[in-house]
Amino acid sequence: MSDLIRPTLAVARIVGHGTWELWDENGCLKDRGDFANLITQVGDQYYGERAAGIGGAPGQVTGMRLGTGSTAASKTGAGAAIVTYISGSSVAIDGSYPQSALSGGSRRITWRTTWNPGVATATGINEVVLTNESPLTDVAGSAANTIARVVLSPVINKGASDTLTITWNHDLLGS
Repeated sequence: MSDLIRPTLAVARIVGHGTWELWDENGCLKDRGDFANLITQVGDQYYGERAAGIGGAPGQVTGMRLGTGSTAASKTGAGAAIVTYISGSSVAIDGSYPQSALSGGSRRITWRTTWNPGVATATGINEVVLTNESPLTDVAGSAANTIARVVLSPVINKGASDTLTITWNHDLLGS
């Protein structure tokens, strides 16, 4: 029998969450919502391999995409990417993002994307993904380039003169 005491194990996790805001043509807030997301298997690989400096790790997050699908978010498979893509909704991360800051005891990485008037006009916007596709193309993308996905509730109805902003956070928590 050993006199060694097993050390306490450290636990690390990533929690994804964010907000969306819908603004009218006069800059007045029309609607707002919060969400929690699921980080995909590719997202796990993104964080692990990029942190370890492993060559061939998934690329940096480049943008977000919108869709109207309601398939539940999942680590892999159909729920790990946009299900029903909204044409023209593949938009780059805003210029001053990503940002990194301490939020309490966690490290918060924040991305923001803005869909201006006339871009991604749609009713029933129900799904959003963080993508690392480079360069961004006007397609649904795939699970292979999806870092995280969320199914929104309630849905967003973006009119032609509306601006939609999504702010997406990933909190990296250690024990």
